[in-house]
Amino acid sequence: MMSDPASPSNRLKDWRSRRGWTQVELARRAGISRAAVSAIEIRRLVPSVAAALKLAACLECTVEELFGTTRPAAENEWAWAPHVPASRYWQAEVAGRVLCFPCEETAAGEMAHDGVASRYGDCSGSENDPSQTLVVAGCDPAAGLLAAEYARQTGRRMIHLCRSSGRALRLLQQRKIHVAGVHLSAAGGRHGNANAVSRELGVPAALLRMAQWEEGVAFVSDQEVASLRSLLQRPLRWIGREPGSGARQCLDQVLRLRKQPTRIATDHRAVAAALRGGWADAGVCVRLVSMEAGLRFLSVRVENYDLSFLKSVESDPRIQALIRVVRSTAYRRLLGELPGYNVSETGDLERTAPRTSEITPLI
Repeated sequence: MMSDPASPSNRLKDWRSRRGWTQVELARRAGISRAAVSAIEIRRLVPSVAAALKLAACLECTVEELFGTTRPAAENEWAWAPHVPASRYWQAEVAGRVLCFPCEETAAGEMAHDGVASRYGDCSGSENDPSQTLVVAGCDPAAGLLAAEYARQTGRRMIHLCRSSGRALRLLQQRKIHVAGVHLSAAGGRHGNANAVSRELGVPAALLRMAQWEEGVAFVSDQEVASLRSLLQRPLRWIGREPGSGARQCLDQVLRLRKQPTRIATDHRAVAAALRGGWADAGVCVRLVSMEAGLRFLSVRVENYDLSFLKSVESDPRIQALIRVVRSTAYRRLLGELPGYNVSETGDLERTAPRTSEITPLI
């Protein structure tokens, strides 16, 4: 250990607190003294290279995350323009940039913001470390479970934005999020999601299998309906789905050459809300949402739902933490208890290259 009053950024106490460890516990695990841990936390000591590596290894993070220099606020930028000047925002480090994300409803509900912009283009720093936030975009209605388990197991924050598969992939291609959720392939289709990811991104990526789920038609009816054919014979008002979404593919399969609905829902729960509110009689969503809304449901197909990320960031501690959480017994149990979710392949990893012929499945 060596003394230096001009210490760089030091987030050791934050990381230790997230683990729920005392200074004594951290010192024991890292093989250094409790006094040294205390001195580092109050910036009286700068750790040697060896000590910094031991501390980072214990806390499952990088030395840069513990002691690296924080980016100045002047380098922060909006991921996309806020709707109002005084917008609340979250911050996250993505692709080497600190991005400000205008607050919106997430899969986990309302989340505390990091700051409030005084005007367009003005988002300053926050007390939260941007390198500890993982930004995911997808349409899994159960994503709140993943966000909660991610925080519980890792001490990191997940912001899960509600986006269709197509929109999520575009944000990932623009390096504005870390992970995109996709369901553009029926289960059993050979590399369907991987092929779509490869075409959209054009660079090597990886897909983490979340689940196989049932997607189909939710509808309002006082009578039993035996088949999709008999349902389609009725004069129904349909709620549409966003182009580029997996649900839109399913809807096209159901309606075939029929005219597309004029009213569009942006996610599964919006379909259920439209039906319960009397705006429509039928629409496509996953079984989970239909059952929770008390609607009738006819299954159309089983789909693979995957989380995709760039291979270049696979070693990011936030991504590695995500993989561990998805593969954990606790999370697989929660997911497997949801209606319509099959977790037999949850946690499987598949890597892609720009050409679909180079897709390689992993375990």
